Amino acid sequence: MPMPAKLPGFHPGVRVEWRSLPTLHKRYAVVWLGSEPVNSMTLELWQAMADTLDWLELDPNCSGLIFASELKKPIFTAGNDIKELHAPSTSQTRYAKFWSVQTTFLCRLLKSPLATACAINGACPAGGCAVSLCCDYRVQSLQGTFGLNEVALGIPVPKFWARLFLNASKHAATAELVLLRGTLLTPHEAHTMGLVHEVVPAAAVLLATERAMATLLKSPDNARAATKANLRDGFAMEWEAFIETEAKAGWEMLCTPEVENAL
Repeated sequence: MPMPAKLPGFHPGVRVEWRSLPTLHKRYAVVWLGSEPVNSMTLELWQAMADTLDWLELDPNCSGLIFASELKKPIFTAGNDIKELHAPSTSQTRYAKFWSVQTTFLCRLLKSPLATACAINGACPAGGCAVSLCCDYRVQSLQGTFGLNEVALGIPVPKFWARLFLNASKHAATAELVLLRGTLLTPHEAHTMGLVHEVVPAAAVLLATERAMATLLKSPDNARAATKANLRDGFAMEWEAFIETEAKAGWEMLCTPEVENAL
């Protein structure tokens, strides 16, 4: 078996645990997010997730990854850290880097050659929802929330996040209303709309996600990865090309008194 890629430097809040599928001669990683108390998505956490994805994709023995939370509370993530969005609490330089690291990671995850899945226990708003929508399969607990609720916070839903949400939904018109209202869905509502694939008791979330991963890995890795590239590369390239424009417009928006007061 080829040698695994070198382990990246230590990142607080991110831990990798390996799982093997002996009958398929494959293995995958469970990437645990554990930045207490709520996995607030700072620049540092986004960077850690990006570095981990890079490392796993370089490992010739890795065929897939599952994102999961190991917080004490039932929260996948609480979304982007408000300090990264509140203009007086950050700087234009840091915000531009934050937006670039975050968006580059999401684009990479969306088109990753690895099989990807998200085990969502509890709340999954905003940035956490975006991460899950970039994965191939999503399982959520019976109790929780799911959605892009930026409008309720006084800021617009990022353009390509909204497109991901609509693309994943069975009901585009309903999905648009959900975004315009800044609504957080229950897991049952998200499942009905096709935004999550399974809803199970909290204790069964990881098990159900691992079953889904095992099913994904039954297919030849190269064929699955090539099909994903055909389906998603165009979207991801368009999204990446928009990073600088979106970051500039986003900073101008965040500096307005209305948004500063809302955040």
